[in-house]
Amino acid sequence: MKNISRTLVGAALLVASSMPSFANEFRLGLITPPQHIWTQAAQSFATDLSVSSGGNHSVTVFPSRQLGDEAEMLQQLQTGALDMAFMTIAEVSNRAPDFGAFYAPYLASDIEHAGRILRSENAKSMLDQLPEKVGVVGAGYGMGGLRQIVSRVPVNSADDLAGLKLRITPFEPILDFYKAVGAAPTPMPLPAVYDALANGQVDAIDMDAELIWALKFYDHADTIVESNHMMFPMVGLISARVWLSLSEEDRILIHDLMAKHLEGTIDTYVQKEQDWLDNIEKTGHKIVKVDETFFTDAIGTWNKTWSERSSSLKYLREVAKATAQ
Repeated sequence: MKNISRTLVGAALLVASSMPSFANEFRLGLITPPQHIWTQAAQSFATDLSVSSGGNHSVTVFPSRQLGDEAEMLQQLQTGALDMAFMTIAEVSNRAPDFGAFYAPYLASDIEHAGRILRSENAKSMLDQLPEKVGVVGAGYGMGGLRQIVSRVPVNSADDLAGLKLRITPFEPILDFYKAVGAAPTPMPLPAVYDALANGQVDAIDMDAELIWALKFYDHADTIVESNHMMFPMVGLISARVWLSLSEEDRILIHDLMAKHLEGTIDTYVQKEQDWLDNIEKTGHKIVKVDETFFTDAIGTWNKTWSERSSSLKYLREVAKATAQ
C-alpha cells in the first residue's frame, strides 16, 4: 500500500486499525453551488460509497456554503462536527502555509500541466502533513480552472489594474499577488460576486473560465484578461476525528473512492476549459490574451515573499519542471 495520508493520522489512530465496520451517515460540505463540477463530483462520490458499502454508509452533500464558509467548515472538521469537505487549497494554506506554493504564478503552463502537477506523487506526499498540522486527512486533489481577470474598465496592461478593487478568494497567496500588481484586492464570497460586479462594488474579479461562463460574469465586463496566471487546486478532506472511528477497511474504501472522484474533476477541467474560453470569446467582449510578462515585477515580488513562507515552493517548481511537456 502506498505511503499516503490515510495511514498517517498519527500514533493515536493506530488503536483504531482493527475496529469493526459500522454504518455511518456522513455529511460533506462545499462552498460551490449544486451545478458546479466539484459538487457533482461530491454527489457521485456519495452514490459510489453507498453502493460500494452495500448501503452501510451514506453521504449527504451540503453545497453553497450551507454549513458555513470554508474557514468555518475547516473548524467543524477539526472538531468532528463535520465529516468531510471538498475545499480549496486556499483555506488549507491559511493553516499550513506550505500549500500556498500551489498558487505560484505560472507554476503550471496550461490546464493539462496543472493536472499533471497535482497527480504527481511528490505533490500528493504534501498531504501527509495535514493530520498533524490541520487535524484532517487529505484524500487527494481536484482542481478548478486556471485564473482569469474580468474587469468593468478597460485593461491593456498591468498598470491598468493599479488601484482597482479586485475581488479575490480570501486567502494570502492571491492577496499578495494582487498587492504586488498594485490592485486593491477585495476578499468576497462567490455568491456575492455577480451583484458586486454589476453595481460597481468591485471593479474587477479574479475568476476561472467555468464560472465566468456559467454565471455570466461577462455581462458586466469591458475586458476579460485571459491570463491563466494561477492554478486553483481543491482537496478532499476527512475529519481526523472521524477517521479515528473508522475501520481500516472503511478508511481504504472512503479514501480511494474520494480520490477517484477528485481526480475526475481534473479530467473534466482539462476537457472543458478551452470550450469555456471559446464561449466567452464568442460573447463579443474584449479579450486580452497575456502571459507572465504582462505582470512585470509582480511575479518576482510574489516569489520572494513566498519562498520565505513555504518550504515547498522550490520543491513544487522542480515537480512542475519534471512534469512539463
